[in-house]
Amino acid sequence: MEEREGEVRWDGLCSRDAAARHAALDTIGQAVLRRAESIASGAAADGLPVPAARDGLGEALARLLMLSKRCPFPDVRERSEAILSGVQELGIRIPRPLGHGPSRFIPEKETIQVGKEDATMHTLFAESFATLGRLDNVTLVMVFHPQYLESFLKTQHYLLQMDGPLPLHYRHYIGIMAAARHQCSYLVNLHVNDFLHVGGDPKWLNGLENAPQKLQNLGELNKMLAHRPWLITKEHIEQLLKTEENSWSLAELIHAVVLLTHYHSLASFTFGCGISPEIDCEGGHTFRPPSVSNYCICDITNGYHGVDEIHASPAGIIPVSSTESVCEVEALMEKMKQLQECRDEEEASQEEMATRFEREKRESMFVCSSEDEESAATRDVSRHFEDTSYGYKDFSRHGMHVPTFRAQDYSWEDHGYSLVNRLYPDVGQLLDEKFHIAYNLTYNTMAMHKDVDTSMLRRAIWNYIHCMFGIRYDDYDYGEINQLLDRSFKVYIKTVVCTPEKTTKRMYDSFWRQFEHSEKVHVNLLLVEARMQAELLYALRAITRYMT
Repeated sequence: MEEREGEVRWDGLCSRDAAARHAALDTIGQAVLRRAESIASGAAADGLPVPAARDGLGEALARLLMLSKRCPFPDVRERSEAILSGVQELGIRIPRPLGHGPSRFIPEKETIQVGKEDATMHTLFAESFATLGRLDNVTLVMVFHPQYLESFLKTQHYLLQMDGPLPLHYRHYIGIMAAARHQCSYLVNLHVNDFLHVGGDPKWLNGLENAPQKLQNLGELNKMLAHRPWLITKEHIEQLLKTEENSWSLAELIHAVVLLTHYHSLASFTFGCGISPEIDCEGGHTFRPPSVSNYCICDITNGYHGVDEIHASPAGIIPVSSTESVCEVEALMEKMKQLQECRDEEEASQEEMATRFEREKRESMFVCSSEDEESAATRDVSRHFEDTSYGYKDFSRHGMHVPTFRAQDYSWEDHGYSLVNRLYPDVGQLLDEKFHIAYNLTYNTMAMHKDVDTSMLRRAIWNYIHCMFGIRYDDYDYGEINQLLDRSFKVYIKTVVCTPEKTTKRMYDSFWRQFEHSEKVHVNLLLVEARMQAELLYALRAITRYMT
């Protein structure tokens, strides 16, 4: 509703000052009710029974619905509800949320409820709301791990809003390009709104060909980073830096690479945790009334089938008894114990370690789900990138070889970190902190067991992801991966990291069946950061080779 958004200004709601929020809500309420009264009186004059929320009112009501459910400030939630009630009293139908909670995979009652968070989480929620103007579903799922969330939000805020080489609208457009590679409409929609909010040209959203040539030139790097980063060479970097009038500076390119890798990996998290559409975005609300069973046929056609079906066992899967699942946990812990004992007794030779890595890398290429199918990119997302047929799966299908990237020749700690920090100050430090938190995060628990050292398992997950990208650590025995990660878990990891748009609730449910949802979210944090670091290593190595 915003030119008319001259009447409705949402910015004041992000203030930490209660008086400023109240003033903003008063102004919003007056503008919304004026528009609603105008529509209601016009409908009455035309003899219409239930007037539609038109002329931008629908968007404003959806935003108010989001605020009433997702704002960390109680005063904003209550006043938003009051405005919606006032509109409803005029006979205008107000929206209701579709879905139940921030994730399609995690029952809402098992997530952190807004308004019931502890002091630490409330501070994070308030910070996120003040920074982004919303408390998004990614935040509401990540908050299972507050220490990580704080680092994530700080890094993302710096990349998008603080001083840096790229203008603000470029940053959001690059986010759109990156998310679109994985058909992640959730992230695309959020950044389309942010892109327009910071003054981006709406014409660019009609397709990548309408964006400046400089951004179009980034398409090839975006494509390779997302799907086959091992193919990136210094020649690709040179092409971007030496294209006369549309060239990138080194600092701009580093900023762009960090943004691309951030949003590729965030798309993995979005699909891996089944993040639901935001309440005020398409697919997050409806103006249709609920039926007796709490959903109607229109919801079914939009892919929503009600809470019972969403959280029921997937069709064709027989629920596993808790006894069987407990046995799985016990078996995994026993394997960890045995591997530790083997480590203490003998160490494999360097030749054997290399052989085990190559075997694991080769086998990882053929890990795939029985549900794996080709999926065509939808037009409204695919217009933001080129070559929609290019993907990770095509590579493995043709039996090509992923070259080995030896970590001791080029690592994040010894090479990548300093390069990023030199060309984009402070970002290397922020990324390094985020990598370390994800890698080292532990509560010393496994399902119902306490005082467990999980470092072996966390390292296996991280190194398996890097192995899929061809990255080898000489001091790691890759034979441990097959001992600790079963097939269903490998399928989930490979799908979330390489083709996240194909992730299903069935895959999420089928691994670690006795573990808490917070532990599965923890796995996703490892996947996100290991993937981001792998992509960065290939891009930064190519930039280093260009510079030398």
